[in-house]
Amino acid sequence: MKKLIYMGMGLLLCLSFALWTGCDKPNEQETEDVNVSVGSDYEETAFGMSLRMVAVQGGTFMMGATEEQGDDVEDDEKPVHSVTLDVFFIGAYEVTQAQWAAVMGTEPSYFKGDDLPVENVSWNDAVSFCEKLSQMTGKTYRLPTEAEWEYAARGGQQVDGTKYAGSDNIGDVAWYTSNSSSKTHPVGTKLPNALGLYDMSGNVYEWCSGWYGSNYYSSSPSVNPQGPSSGSNRVFRGGGWNRDAQYCRVSNRSNLTPVYRGVNLGFRVVCER
Repeated sequence: MKKLIYMGMGLLLCLSFALWTGCDKPNEQETEDVNVSVGSDYEETAFGMSLRMVAVQGGTFMMGATEEQGDDVEDDEKPVHSVTLDVFFIGAYEVTQAQWAAVMGTEPSYFKGDDLPVENVSWNDAVSFCEKLSQMTGKTYRLPTEAEWEYAARGGQQVDGTKYAGSDNIGDVAWYTSNSSSKTHPVGTKLPNALGLYDMSGNVYEWCSGWYGSNYYSSSPSVNPQGPSSGSNRVFRGGGWNRDAQYCRVSNRSNLTPVYRGVNLGFRVVCER
């Protein structure tokens, strides 16, 4: 009996010592991952600047020319179809000129300002940014798929249900032809949508990852669609400072060759982690 008591006391002492020396010191892997767990927003700082990433919970939504889009819809927004997506993280803001310079070391934009969205960048340029950011951070950054972009613009599972990203009143959420004074504006100066994403409508258009297909919605996979397997033009979304309200709708689609650069065309990033 005494032997068992002594053994029990020994185990308690060992346990107490382990808790005292290690309980308040999480291992390196736990510390590294604490801000990027599924469902948690995080700040990417590994490249010398801050990039806010918003967690978008996976779910199912109706993509395309839904009822609230009104009479402005175009043929390539049809048919409305059900899409299911996995969880992903998306930038709260369009990539800024300061962030671009920190990663790429260049200043391509026509309008100048650290907090202005980077523009005058091609699809190829945007992909190069994502690849370099991935190398710098050890995470996988990329452009959003067209479905991810629209799901996020609509508010994800929060579901704004609005014509533009966060409101039916475009002036609340977007810099566009009627209020931009013919220039870009610092990111995040209009209201966000339900997910806390800014400038999904207006300011600058945003490149998406996929090829453009005018009839793609008729045959699109229902789960994590990536876009057509080939094409000549890449998709971009969201409207811009020099575009009318109809082009800033959450379902509106645009496309250009991947080498095109324009003063109203930028991007935001997605992280798979």
